[in-house]
Amino acid sequence: MTILLRNRPTRPEAPVTGDATAVLRLGDRAVADYTWRPDLPVALSPRPYLHPVRTLAGVTVTELMPDSHRHHLGVSVAVAEVDGANFWGGRTFIPGHGPAWLDNQGRQDHVRWLRRTDTRLSHTLRWTAIDGRTLLTERRDLTCRLAGPGAWALGYRFTLTNATAAPLPIRSPAAHGRTGAGYGGFFWRAPSGDCRITSPAGTGAEAVHGRRAPWLSVASDGWTLVFIAANPATRDDSWFVRTRDYLGIGSALTWDEPLVLDPGAAVTRQIVTVVADGTVDAGQAAAYAAALAA
Repeated sequence: MTILLRNRPTRPEAPVTGDATAVLRLGDRAVADYTWRPDLPVALSPRPYLHPVRTLAGVTVTELMPDSHRHHLGVSVAVAEVDGANFWGGRTFIPGHGPAWLDNQGRQDHVRWLRRTDTRLSHTLRWTAIDGRTLLTERRDLTCRLAGPGAWALGYRFTLTNATAAPLPIRSPAAHGRTGAGYGGFFWRAPSGDCRITSPAGTGAEAVHGRRAPWLSVASDGWTLVFIAANPATRDDSWFVRTRDYLGIGSALTWDEPLVLDPGAAVTRQIVTVVADGTVDAGQAAAYAAALAA
C-alpha cells in the first residue's frame, strides 16, 4: 500500500455553519455543554464533544483544543484508526516511520435526536471516512444526575455498529507497535496540573495504565473525577492514563490487538464519571462505583 504524506490534510472544508450546542442541567446549574455539531478544521477529525464540564461549584474540569494537542476535545469518543481512517485527529502513527500527517481524517456527524432534555441527550451519529464512506453508525446517550453532596454523575453510553459489508478493524497505535499507546474510545482531557491517581489496581498512573480496573479516580486541586467502567464489556477494557505533559484519561476499546467488527456487529461501552468538588477518598470512590455501575 502506498502511503501519502502531506503537510496538512487537504480535504475541502465543509461550509461554515457555526457550532450547535445543547446543555446538561441539574436544576439551575449548567453542568456540561455538549457541542453536537462542531465547526472544526478537518485536521482535528471533527466530532461532538463535551466542554466545559463543570463541578457543582462551577469549576471547569475539561480542556478544549490546548496548544500542544489541538485535537483533544474535552470529552469525546475518539479512535486512532478505523480501517485506516483517523477519528482521533492530528497525525497518524505509521509503523517504522512514526507519527505523520496523512490525508485520512474522518468525522462524526449528528444524524437524528432521539431525546433531548436537561438531563438526557440521546442521538444517532454517522462515522464517515475522508472518501465519504460510512464506516460506523452510533447511538450515544449522555445523562446527568446528582451523586451525593457536592457531586454529580455524567453517564456516557455509546454503541458502534459496523455499517460496511466487510469486517472492520479498529486499532490503536499500540497495535502498530507504539508501546503504551493503546488509546482510542472514550477520552477525557482534563486541566493539566498536579494530580493523584487512585484505583483498586494501586496508586499512580503506572498502576493502572494499560490495565483493567472497575474504577479510577483523578484528584487535583479542588476537584475529583471518578471514572467508572459501568458495564461488563467496559470493565474488560484497559485504561489509558497520561499524566506526563498533559492529563488525559481514556477507556480503550482495544489495546495492542485490533478489534474486528463483522458486518452489522456492534459494541457497546458505558462510562459513568463522578464529578466532585473537593477530594474523594478511595472508600467513597468504591461506593460510587458500586452504586452507579450497571
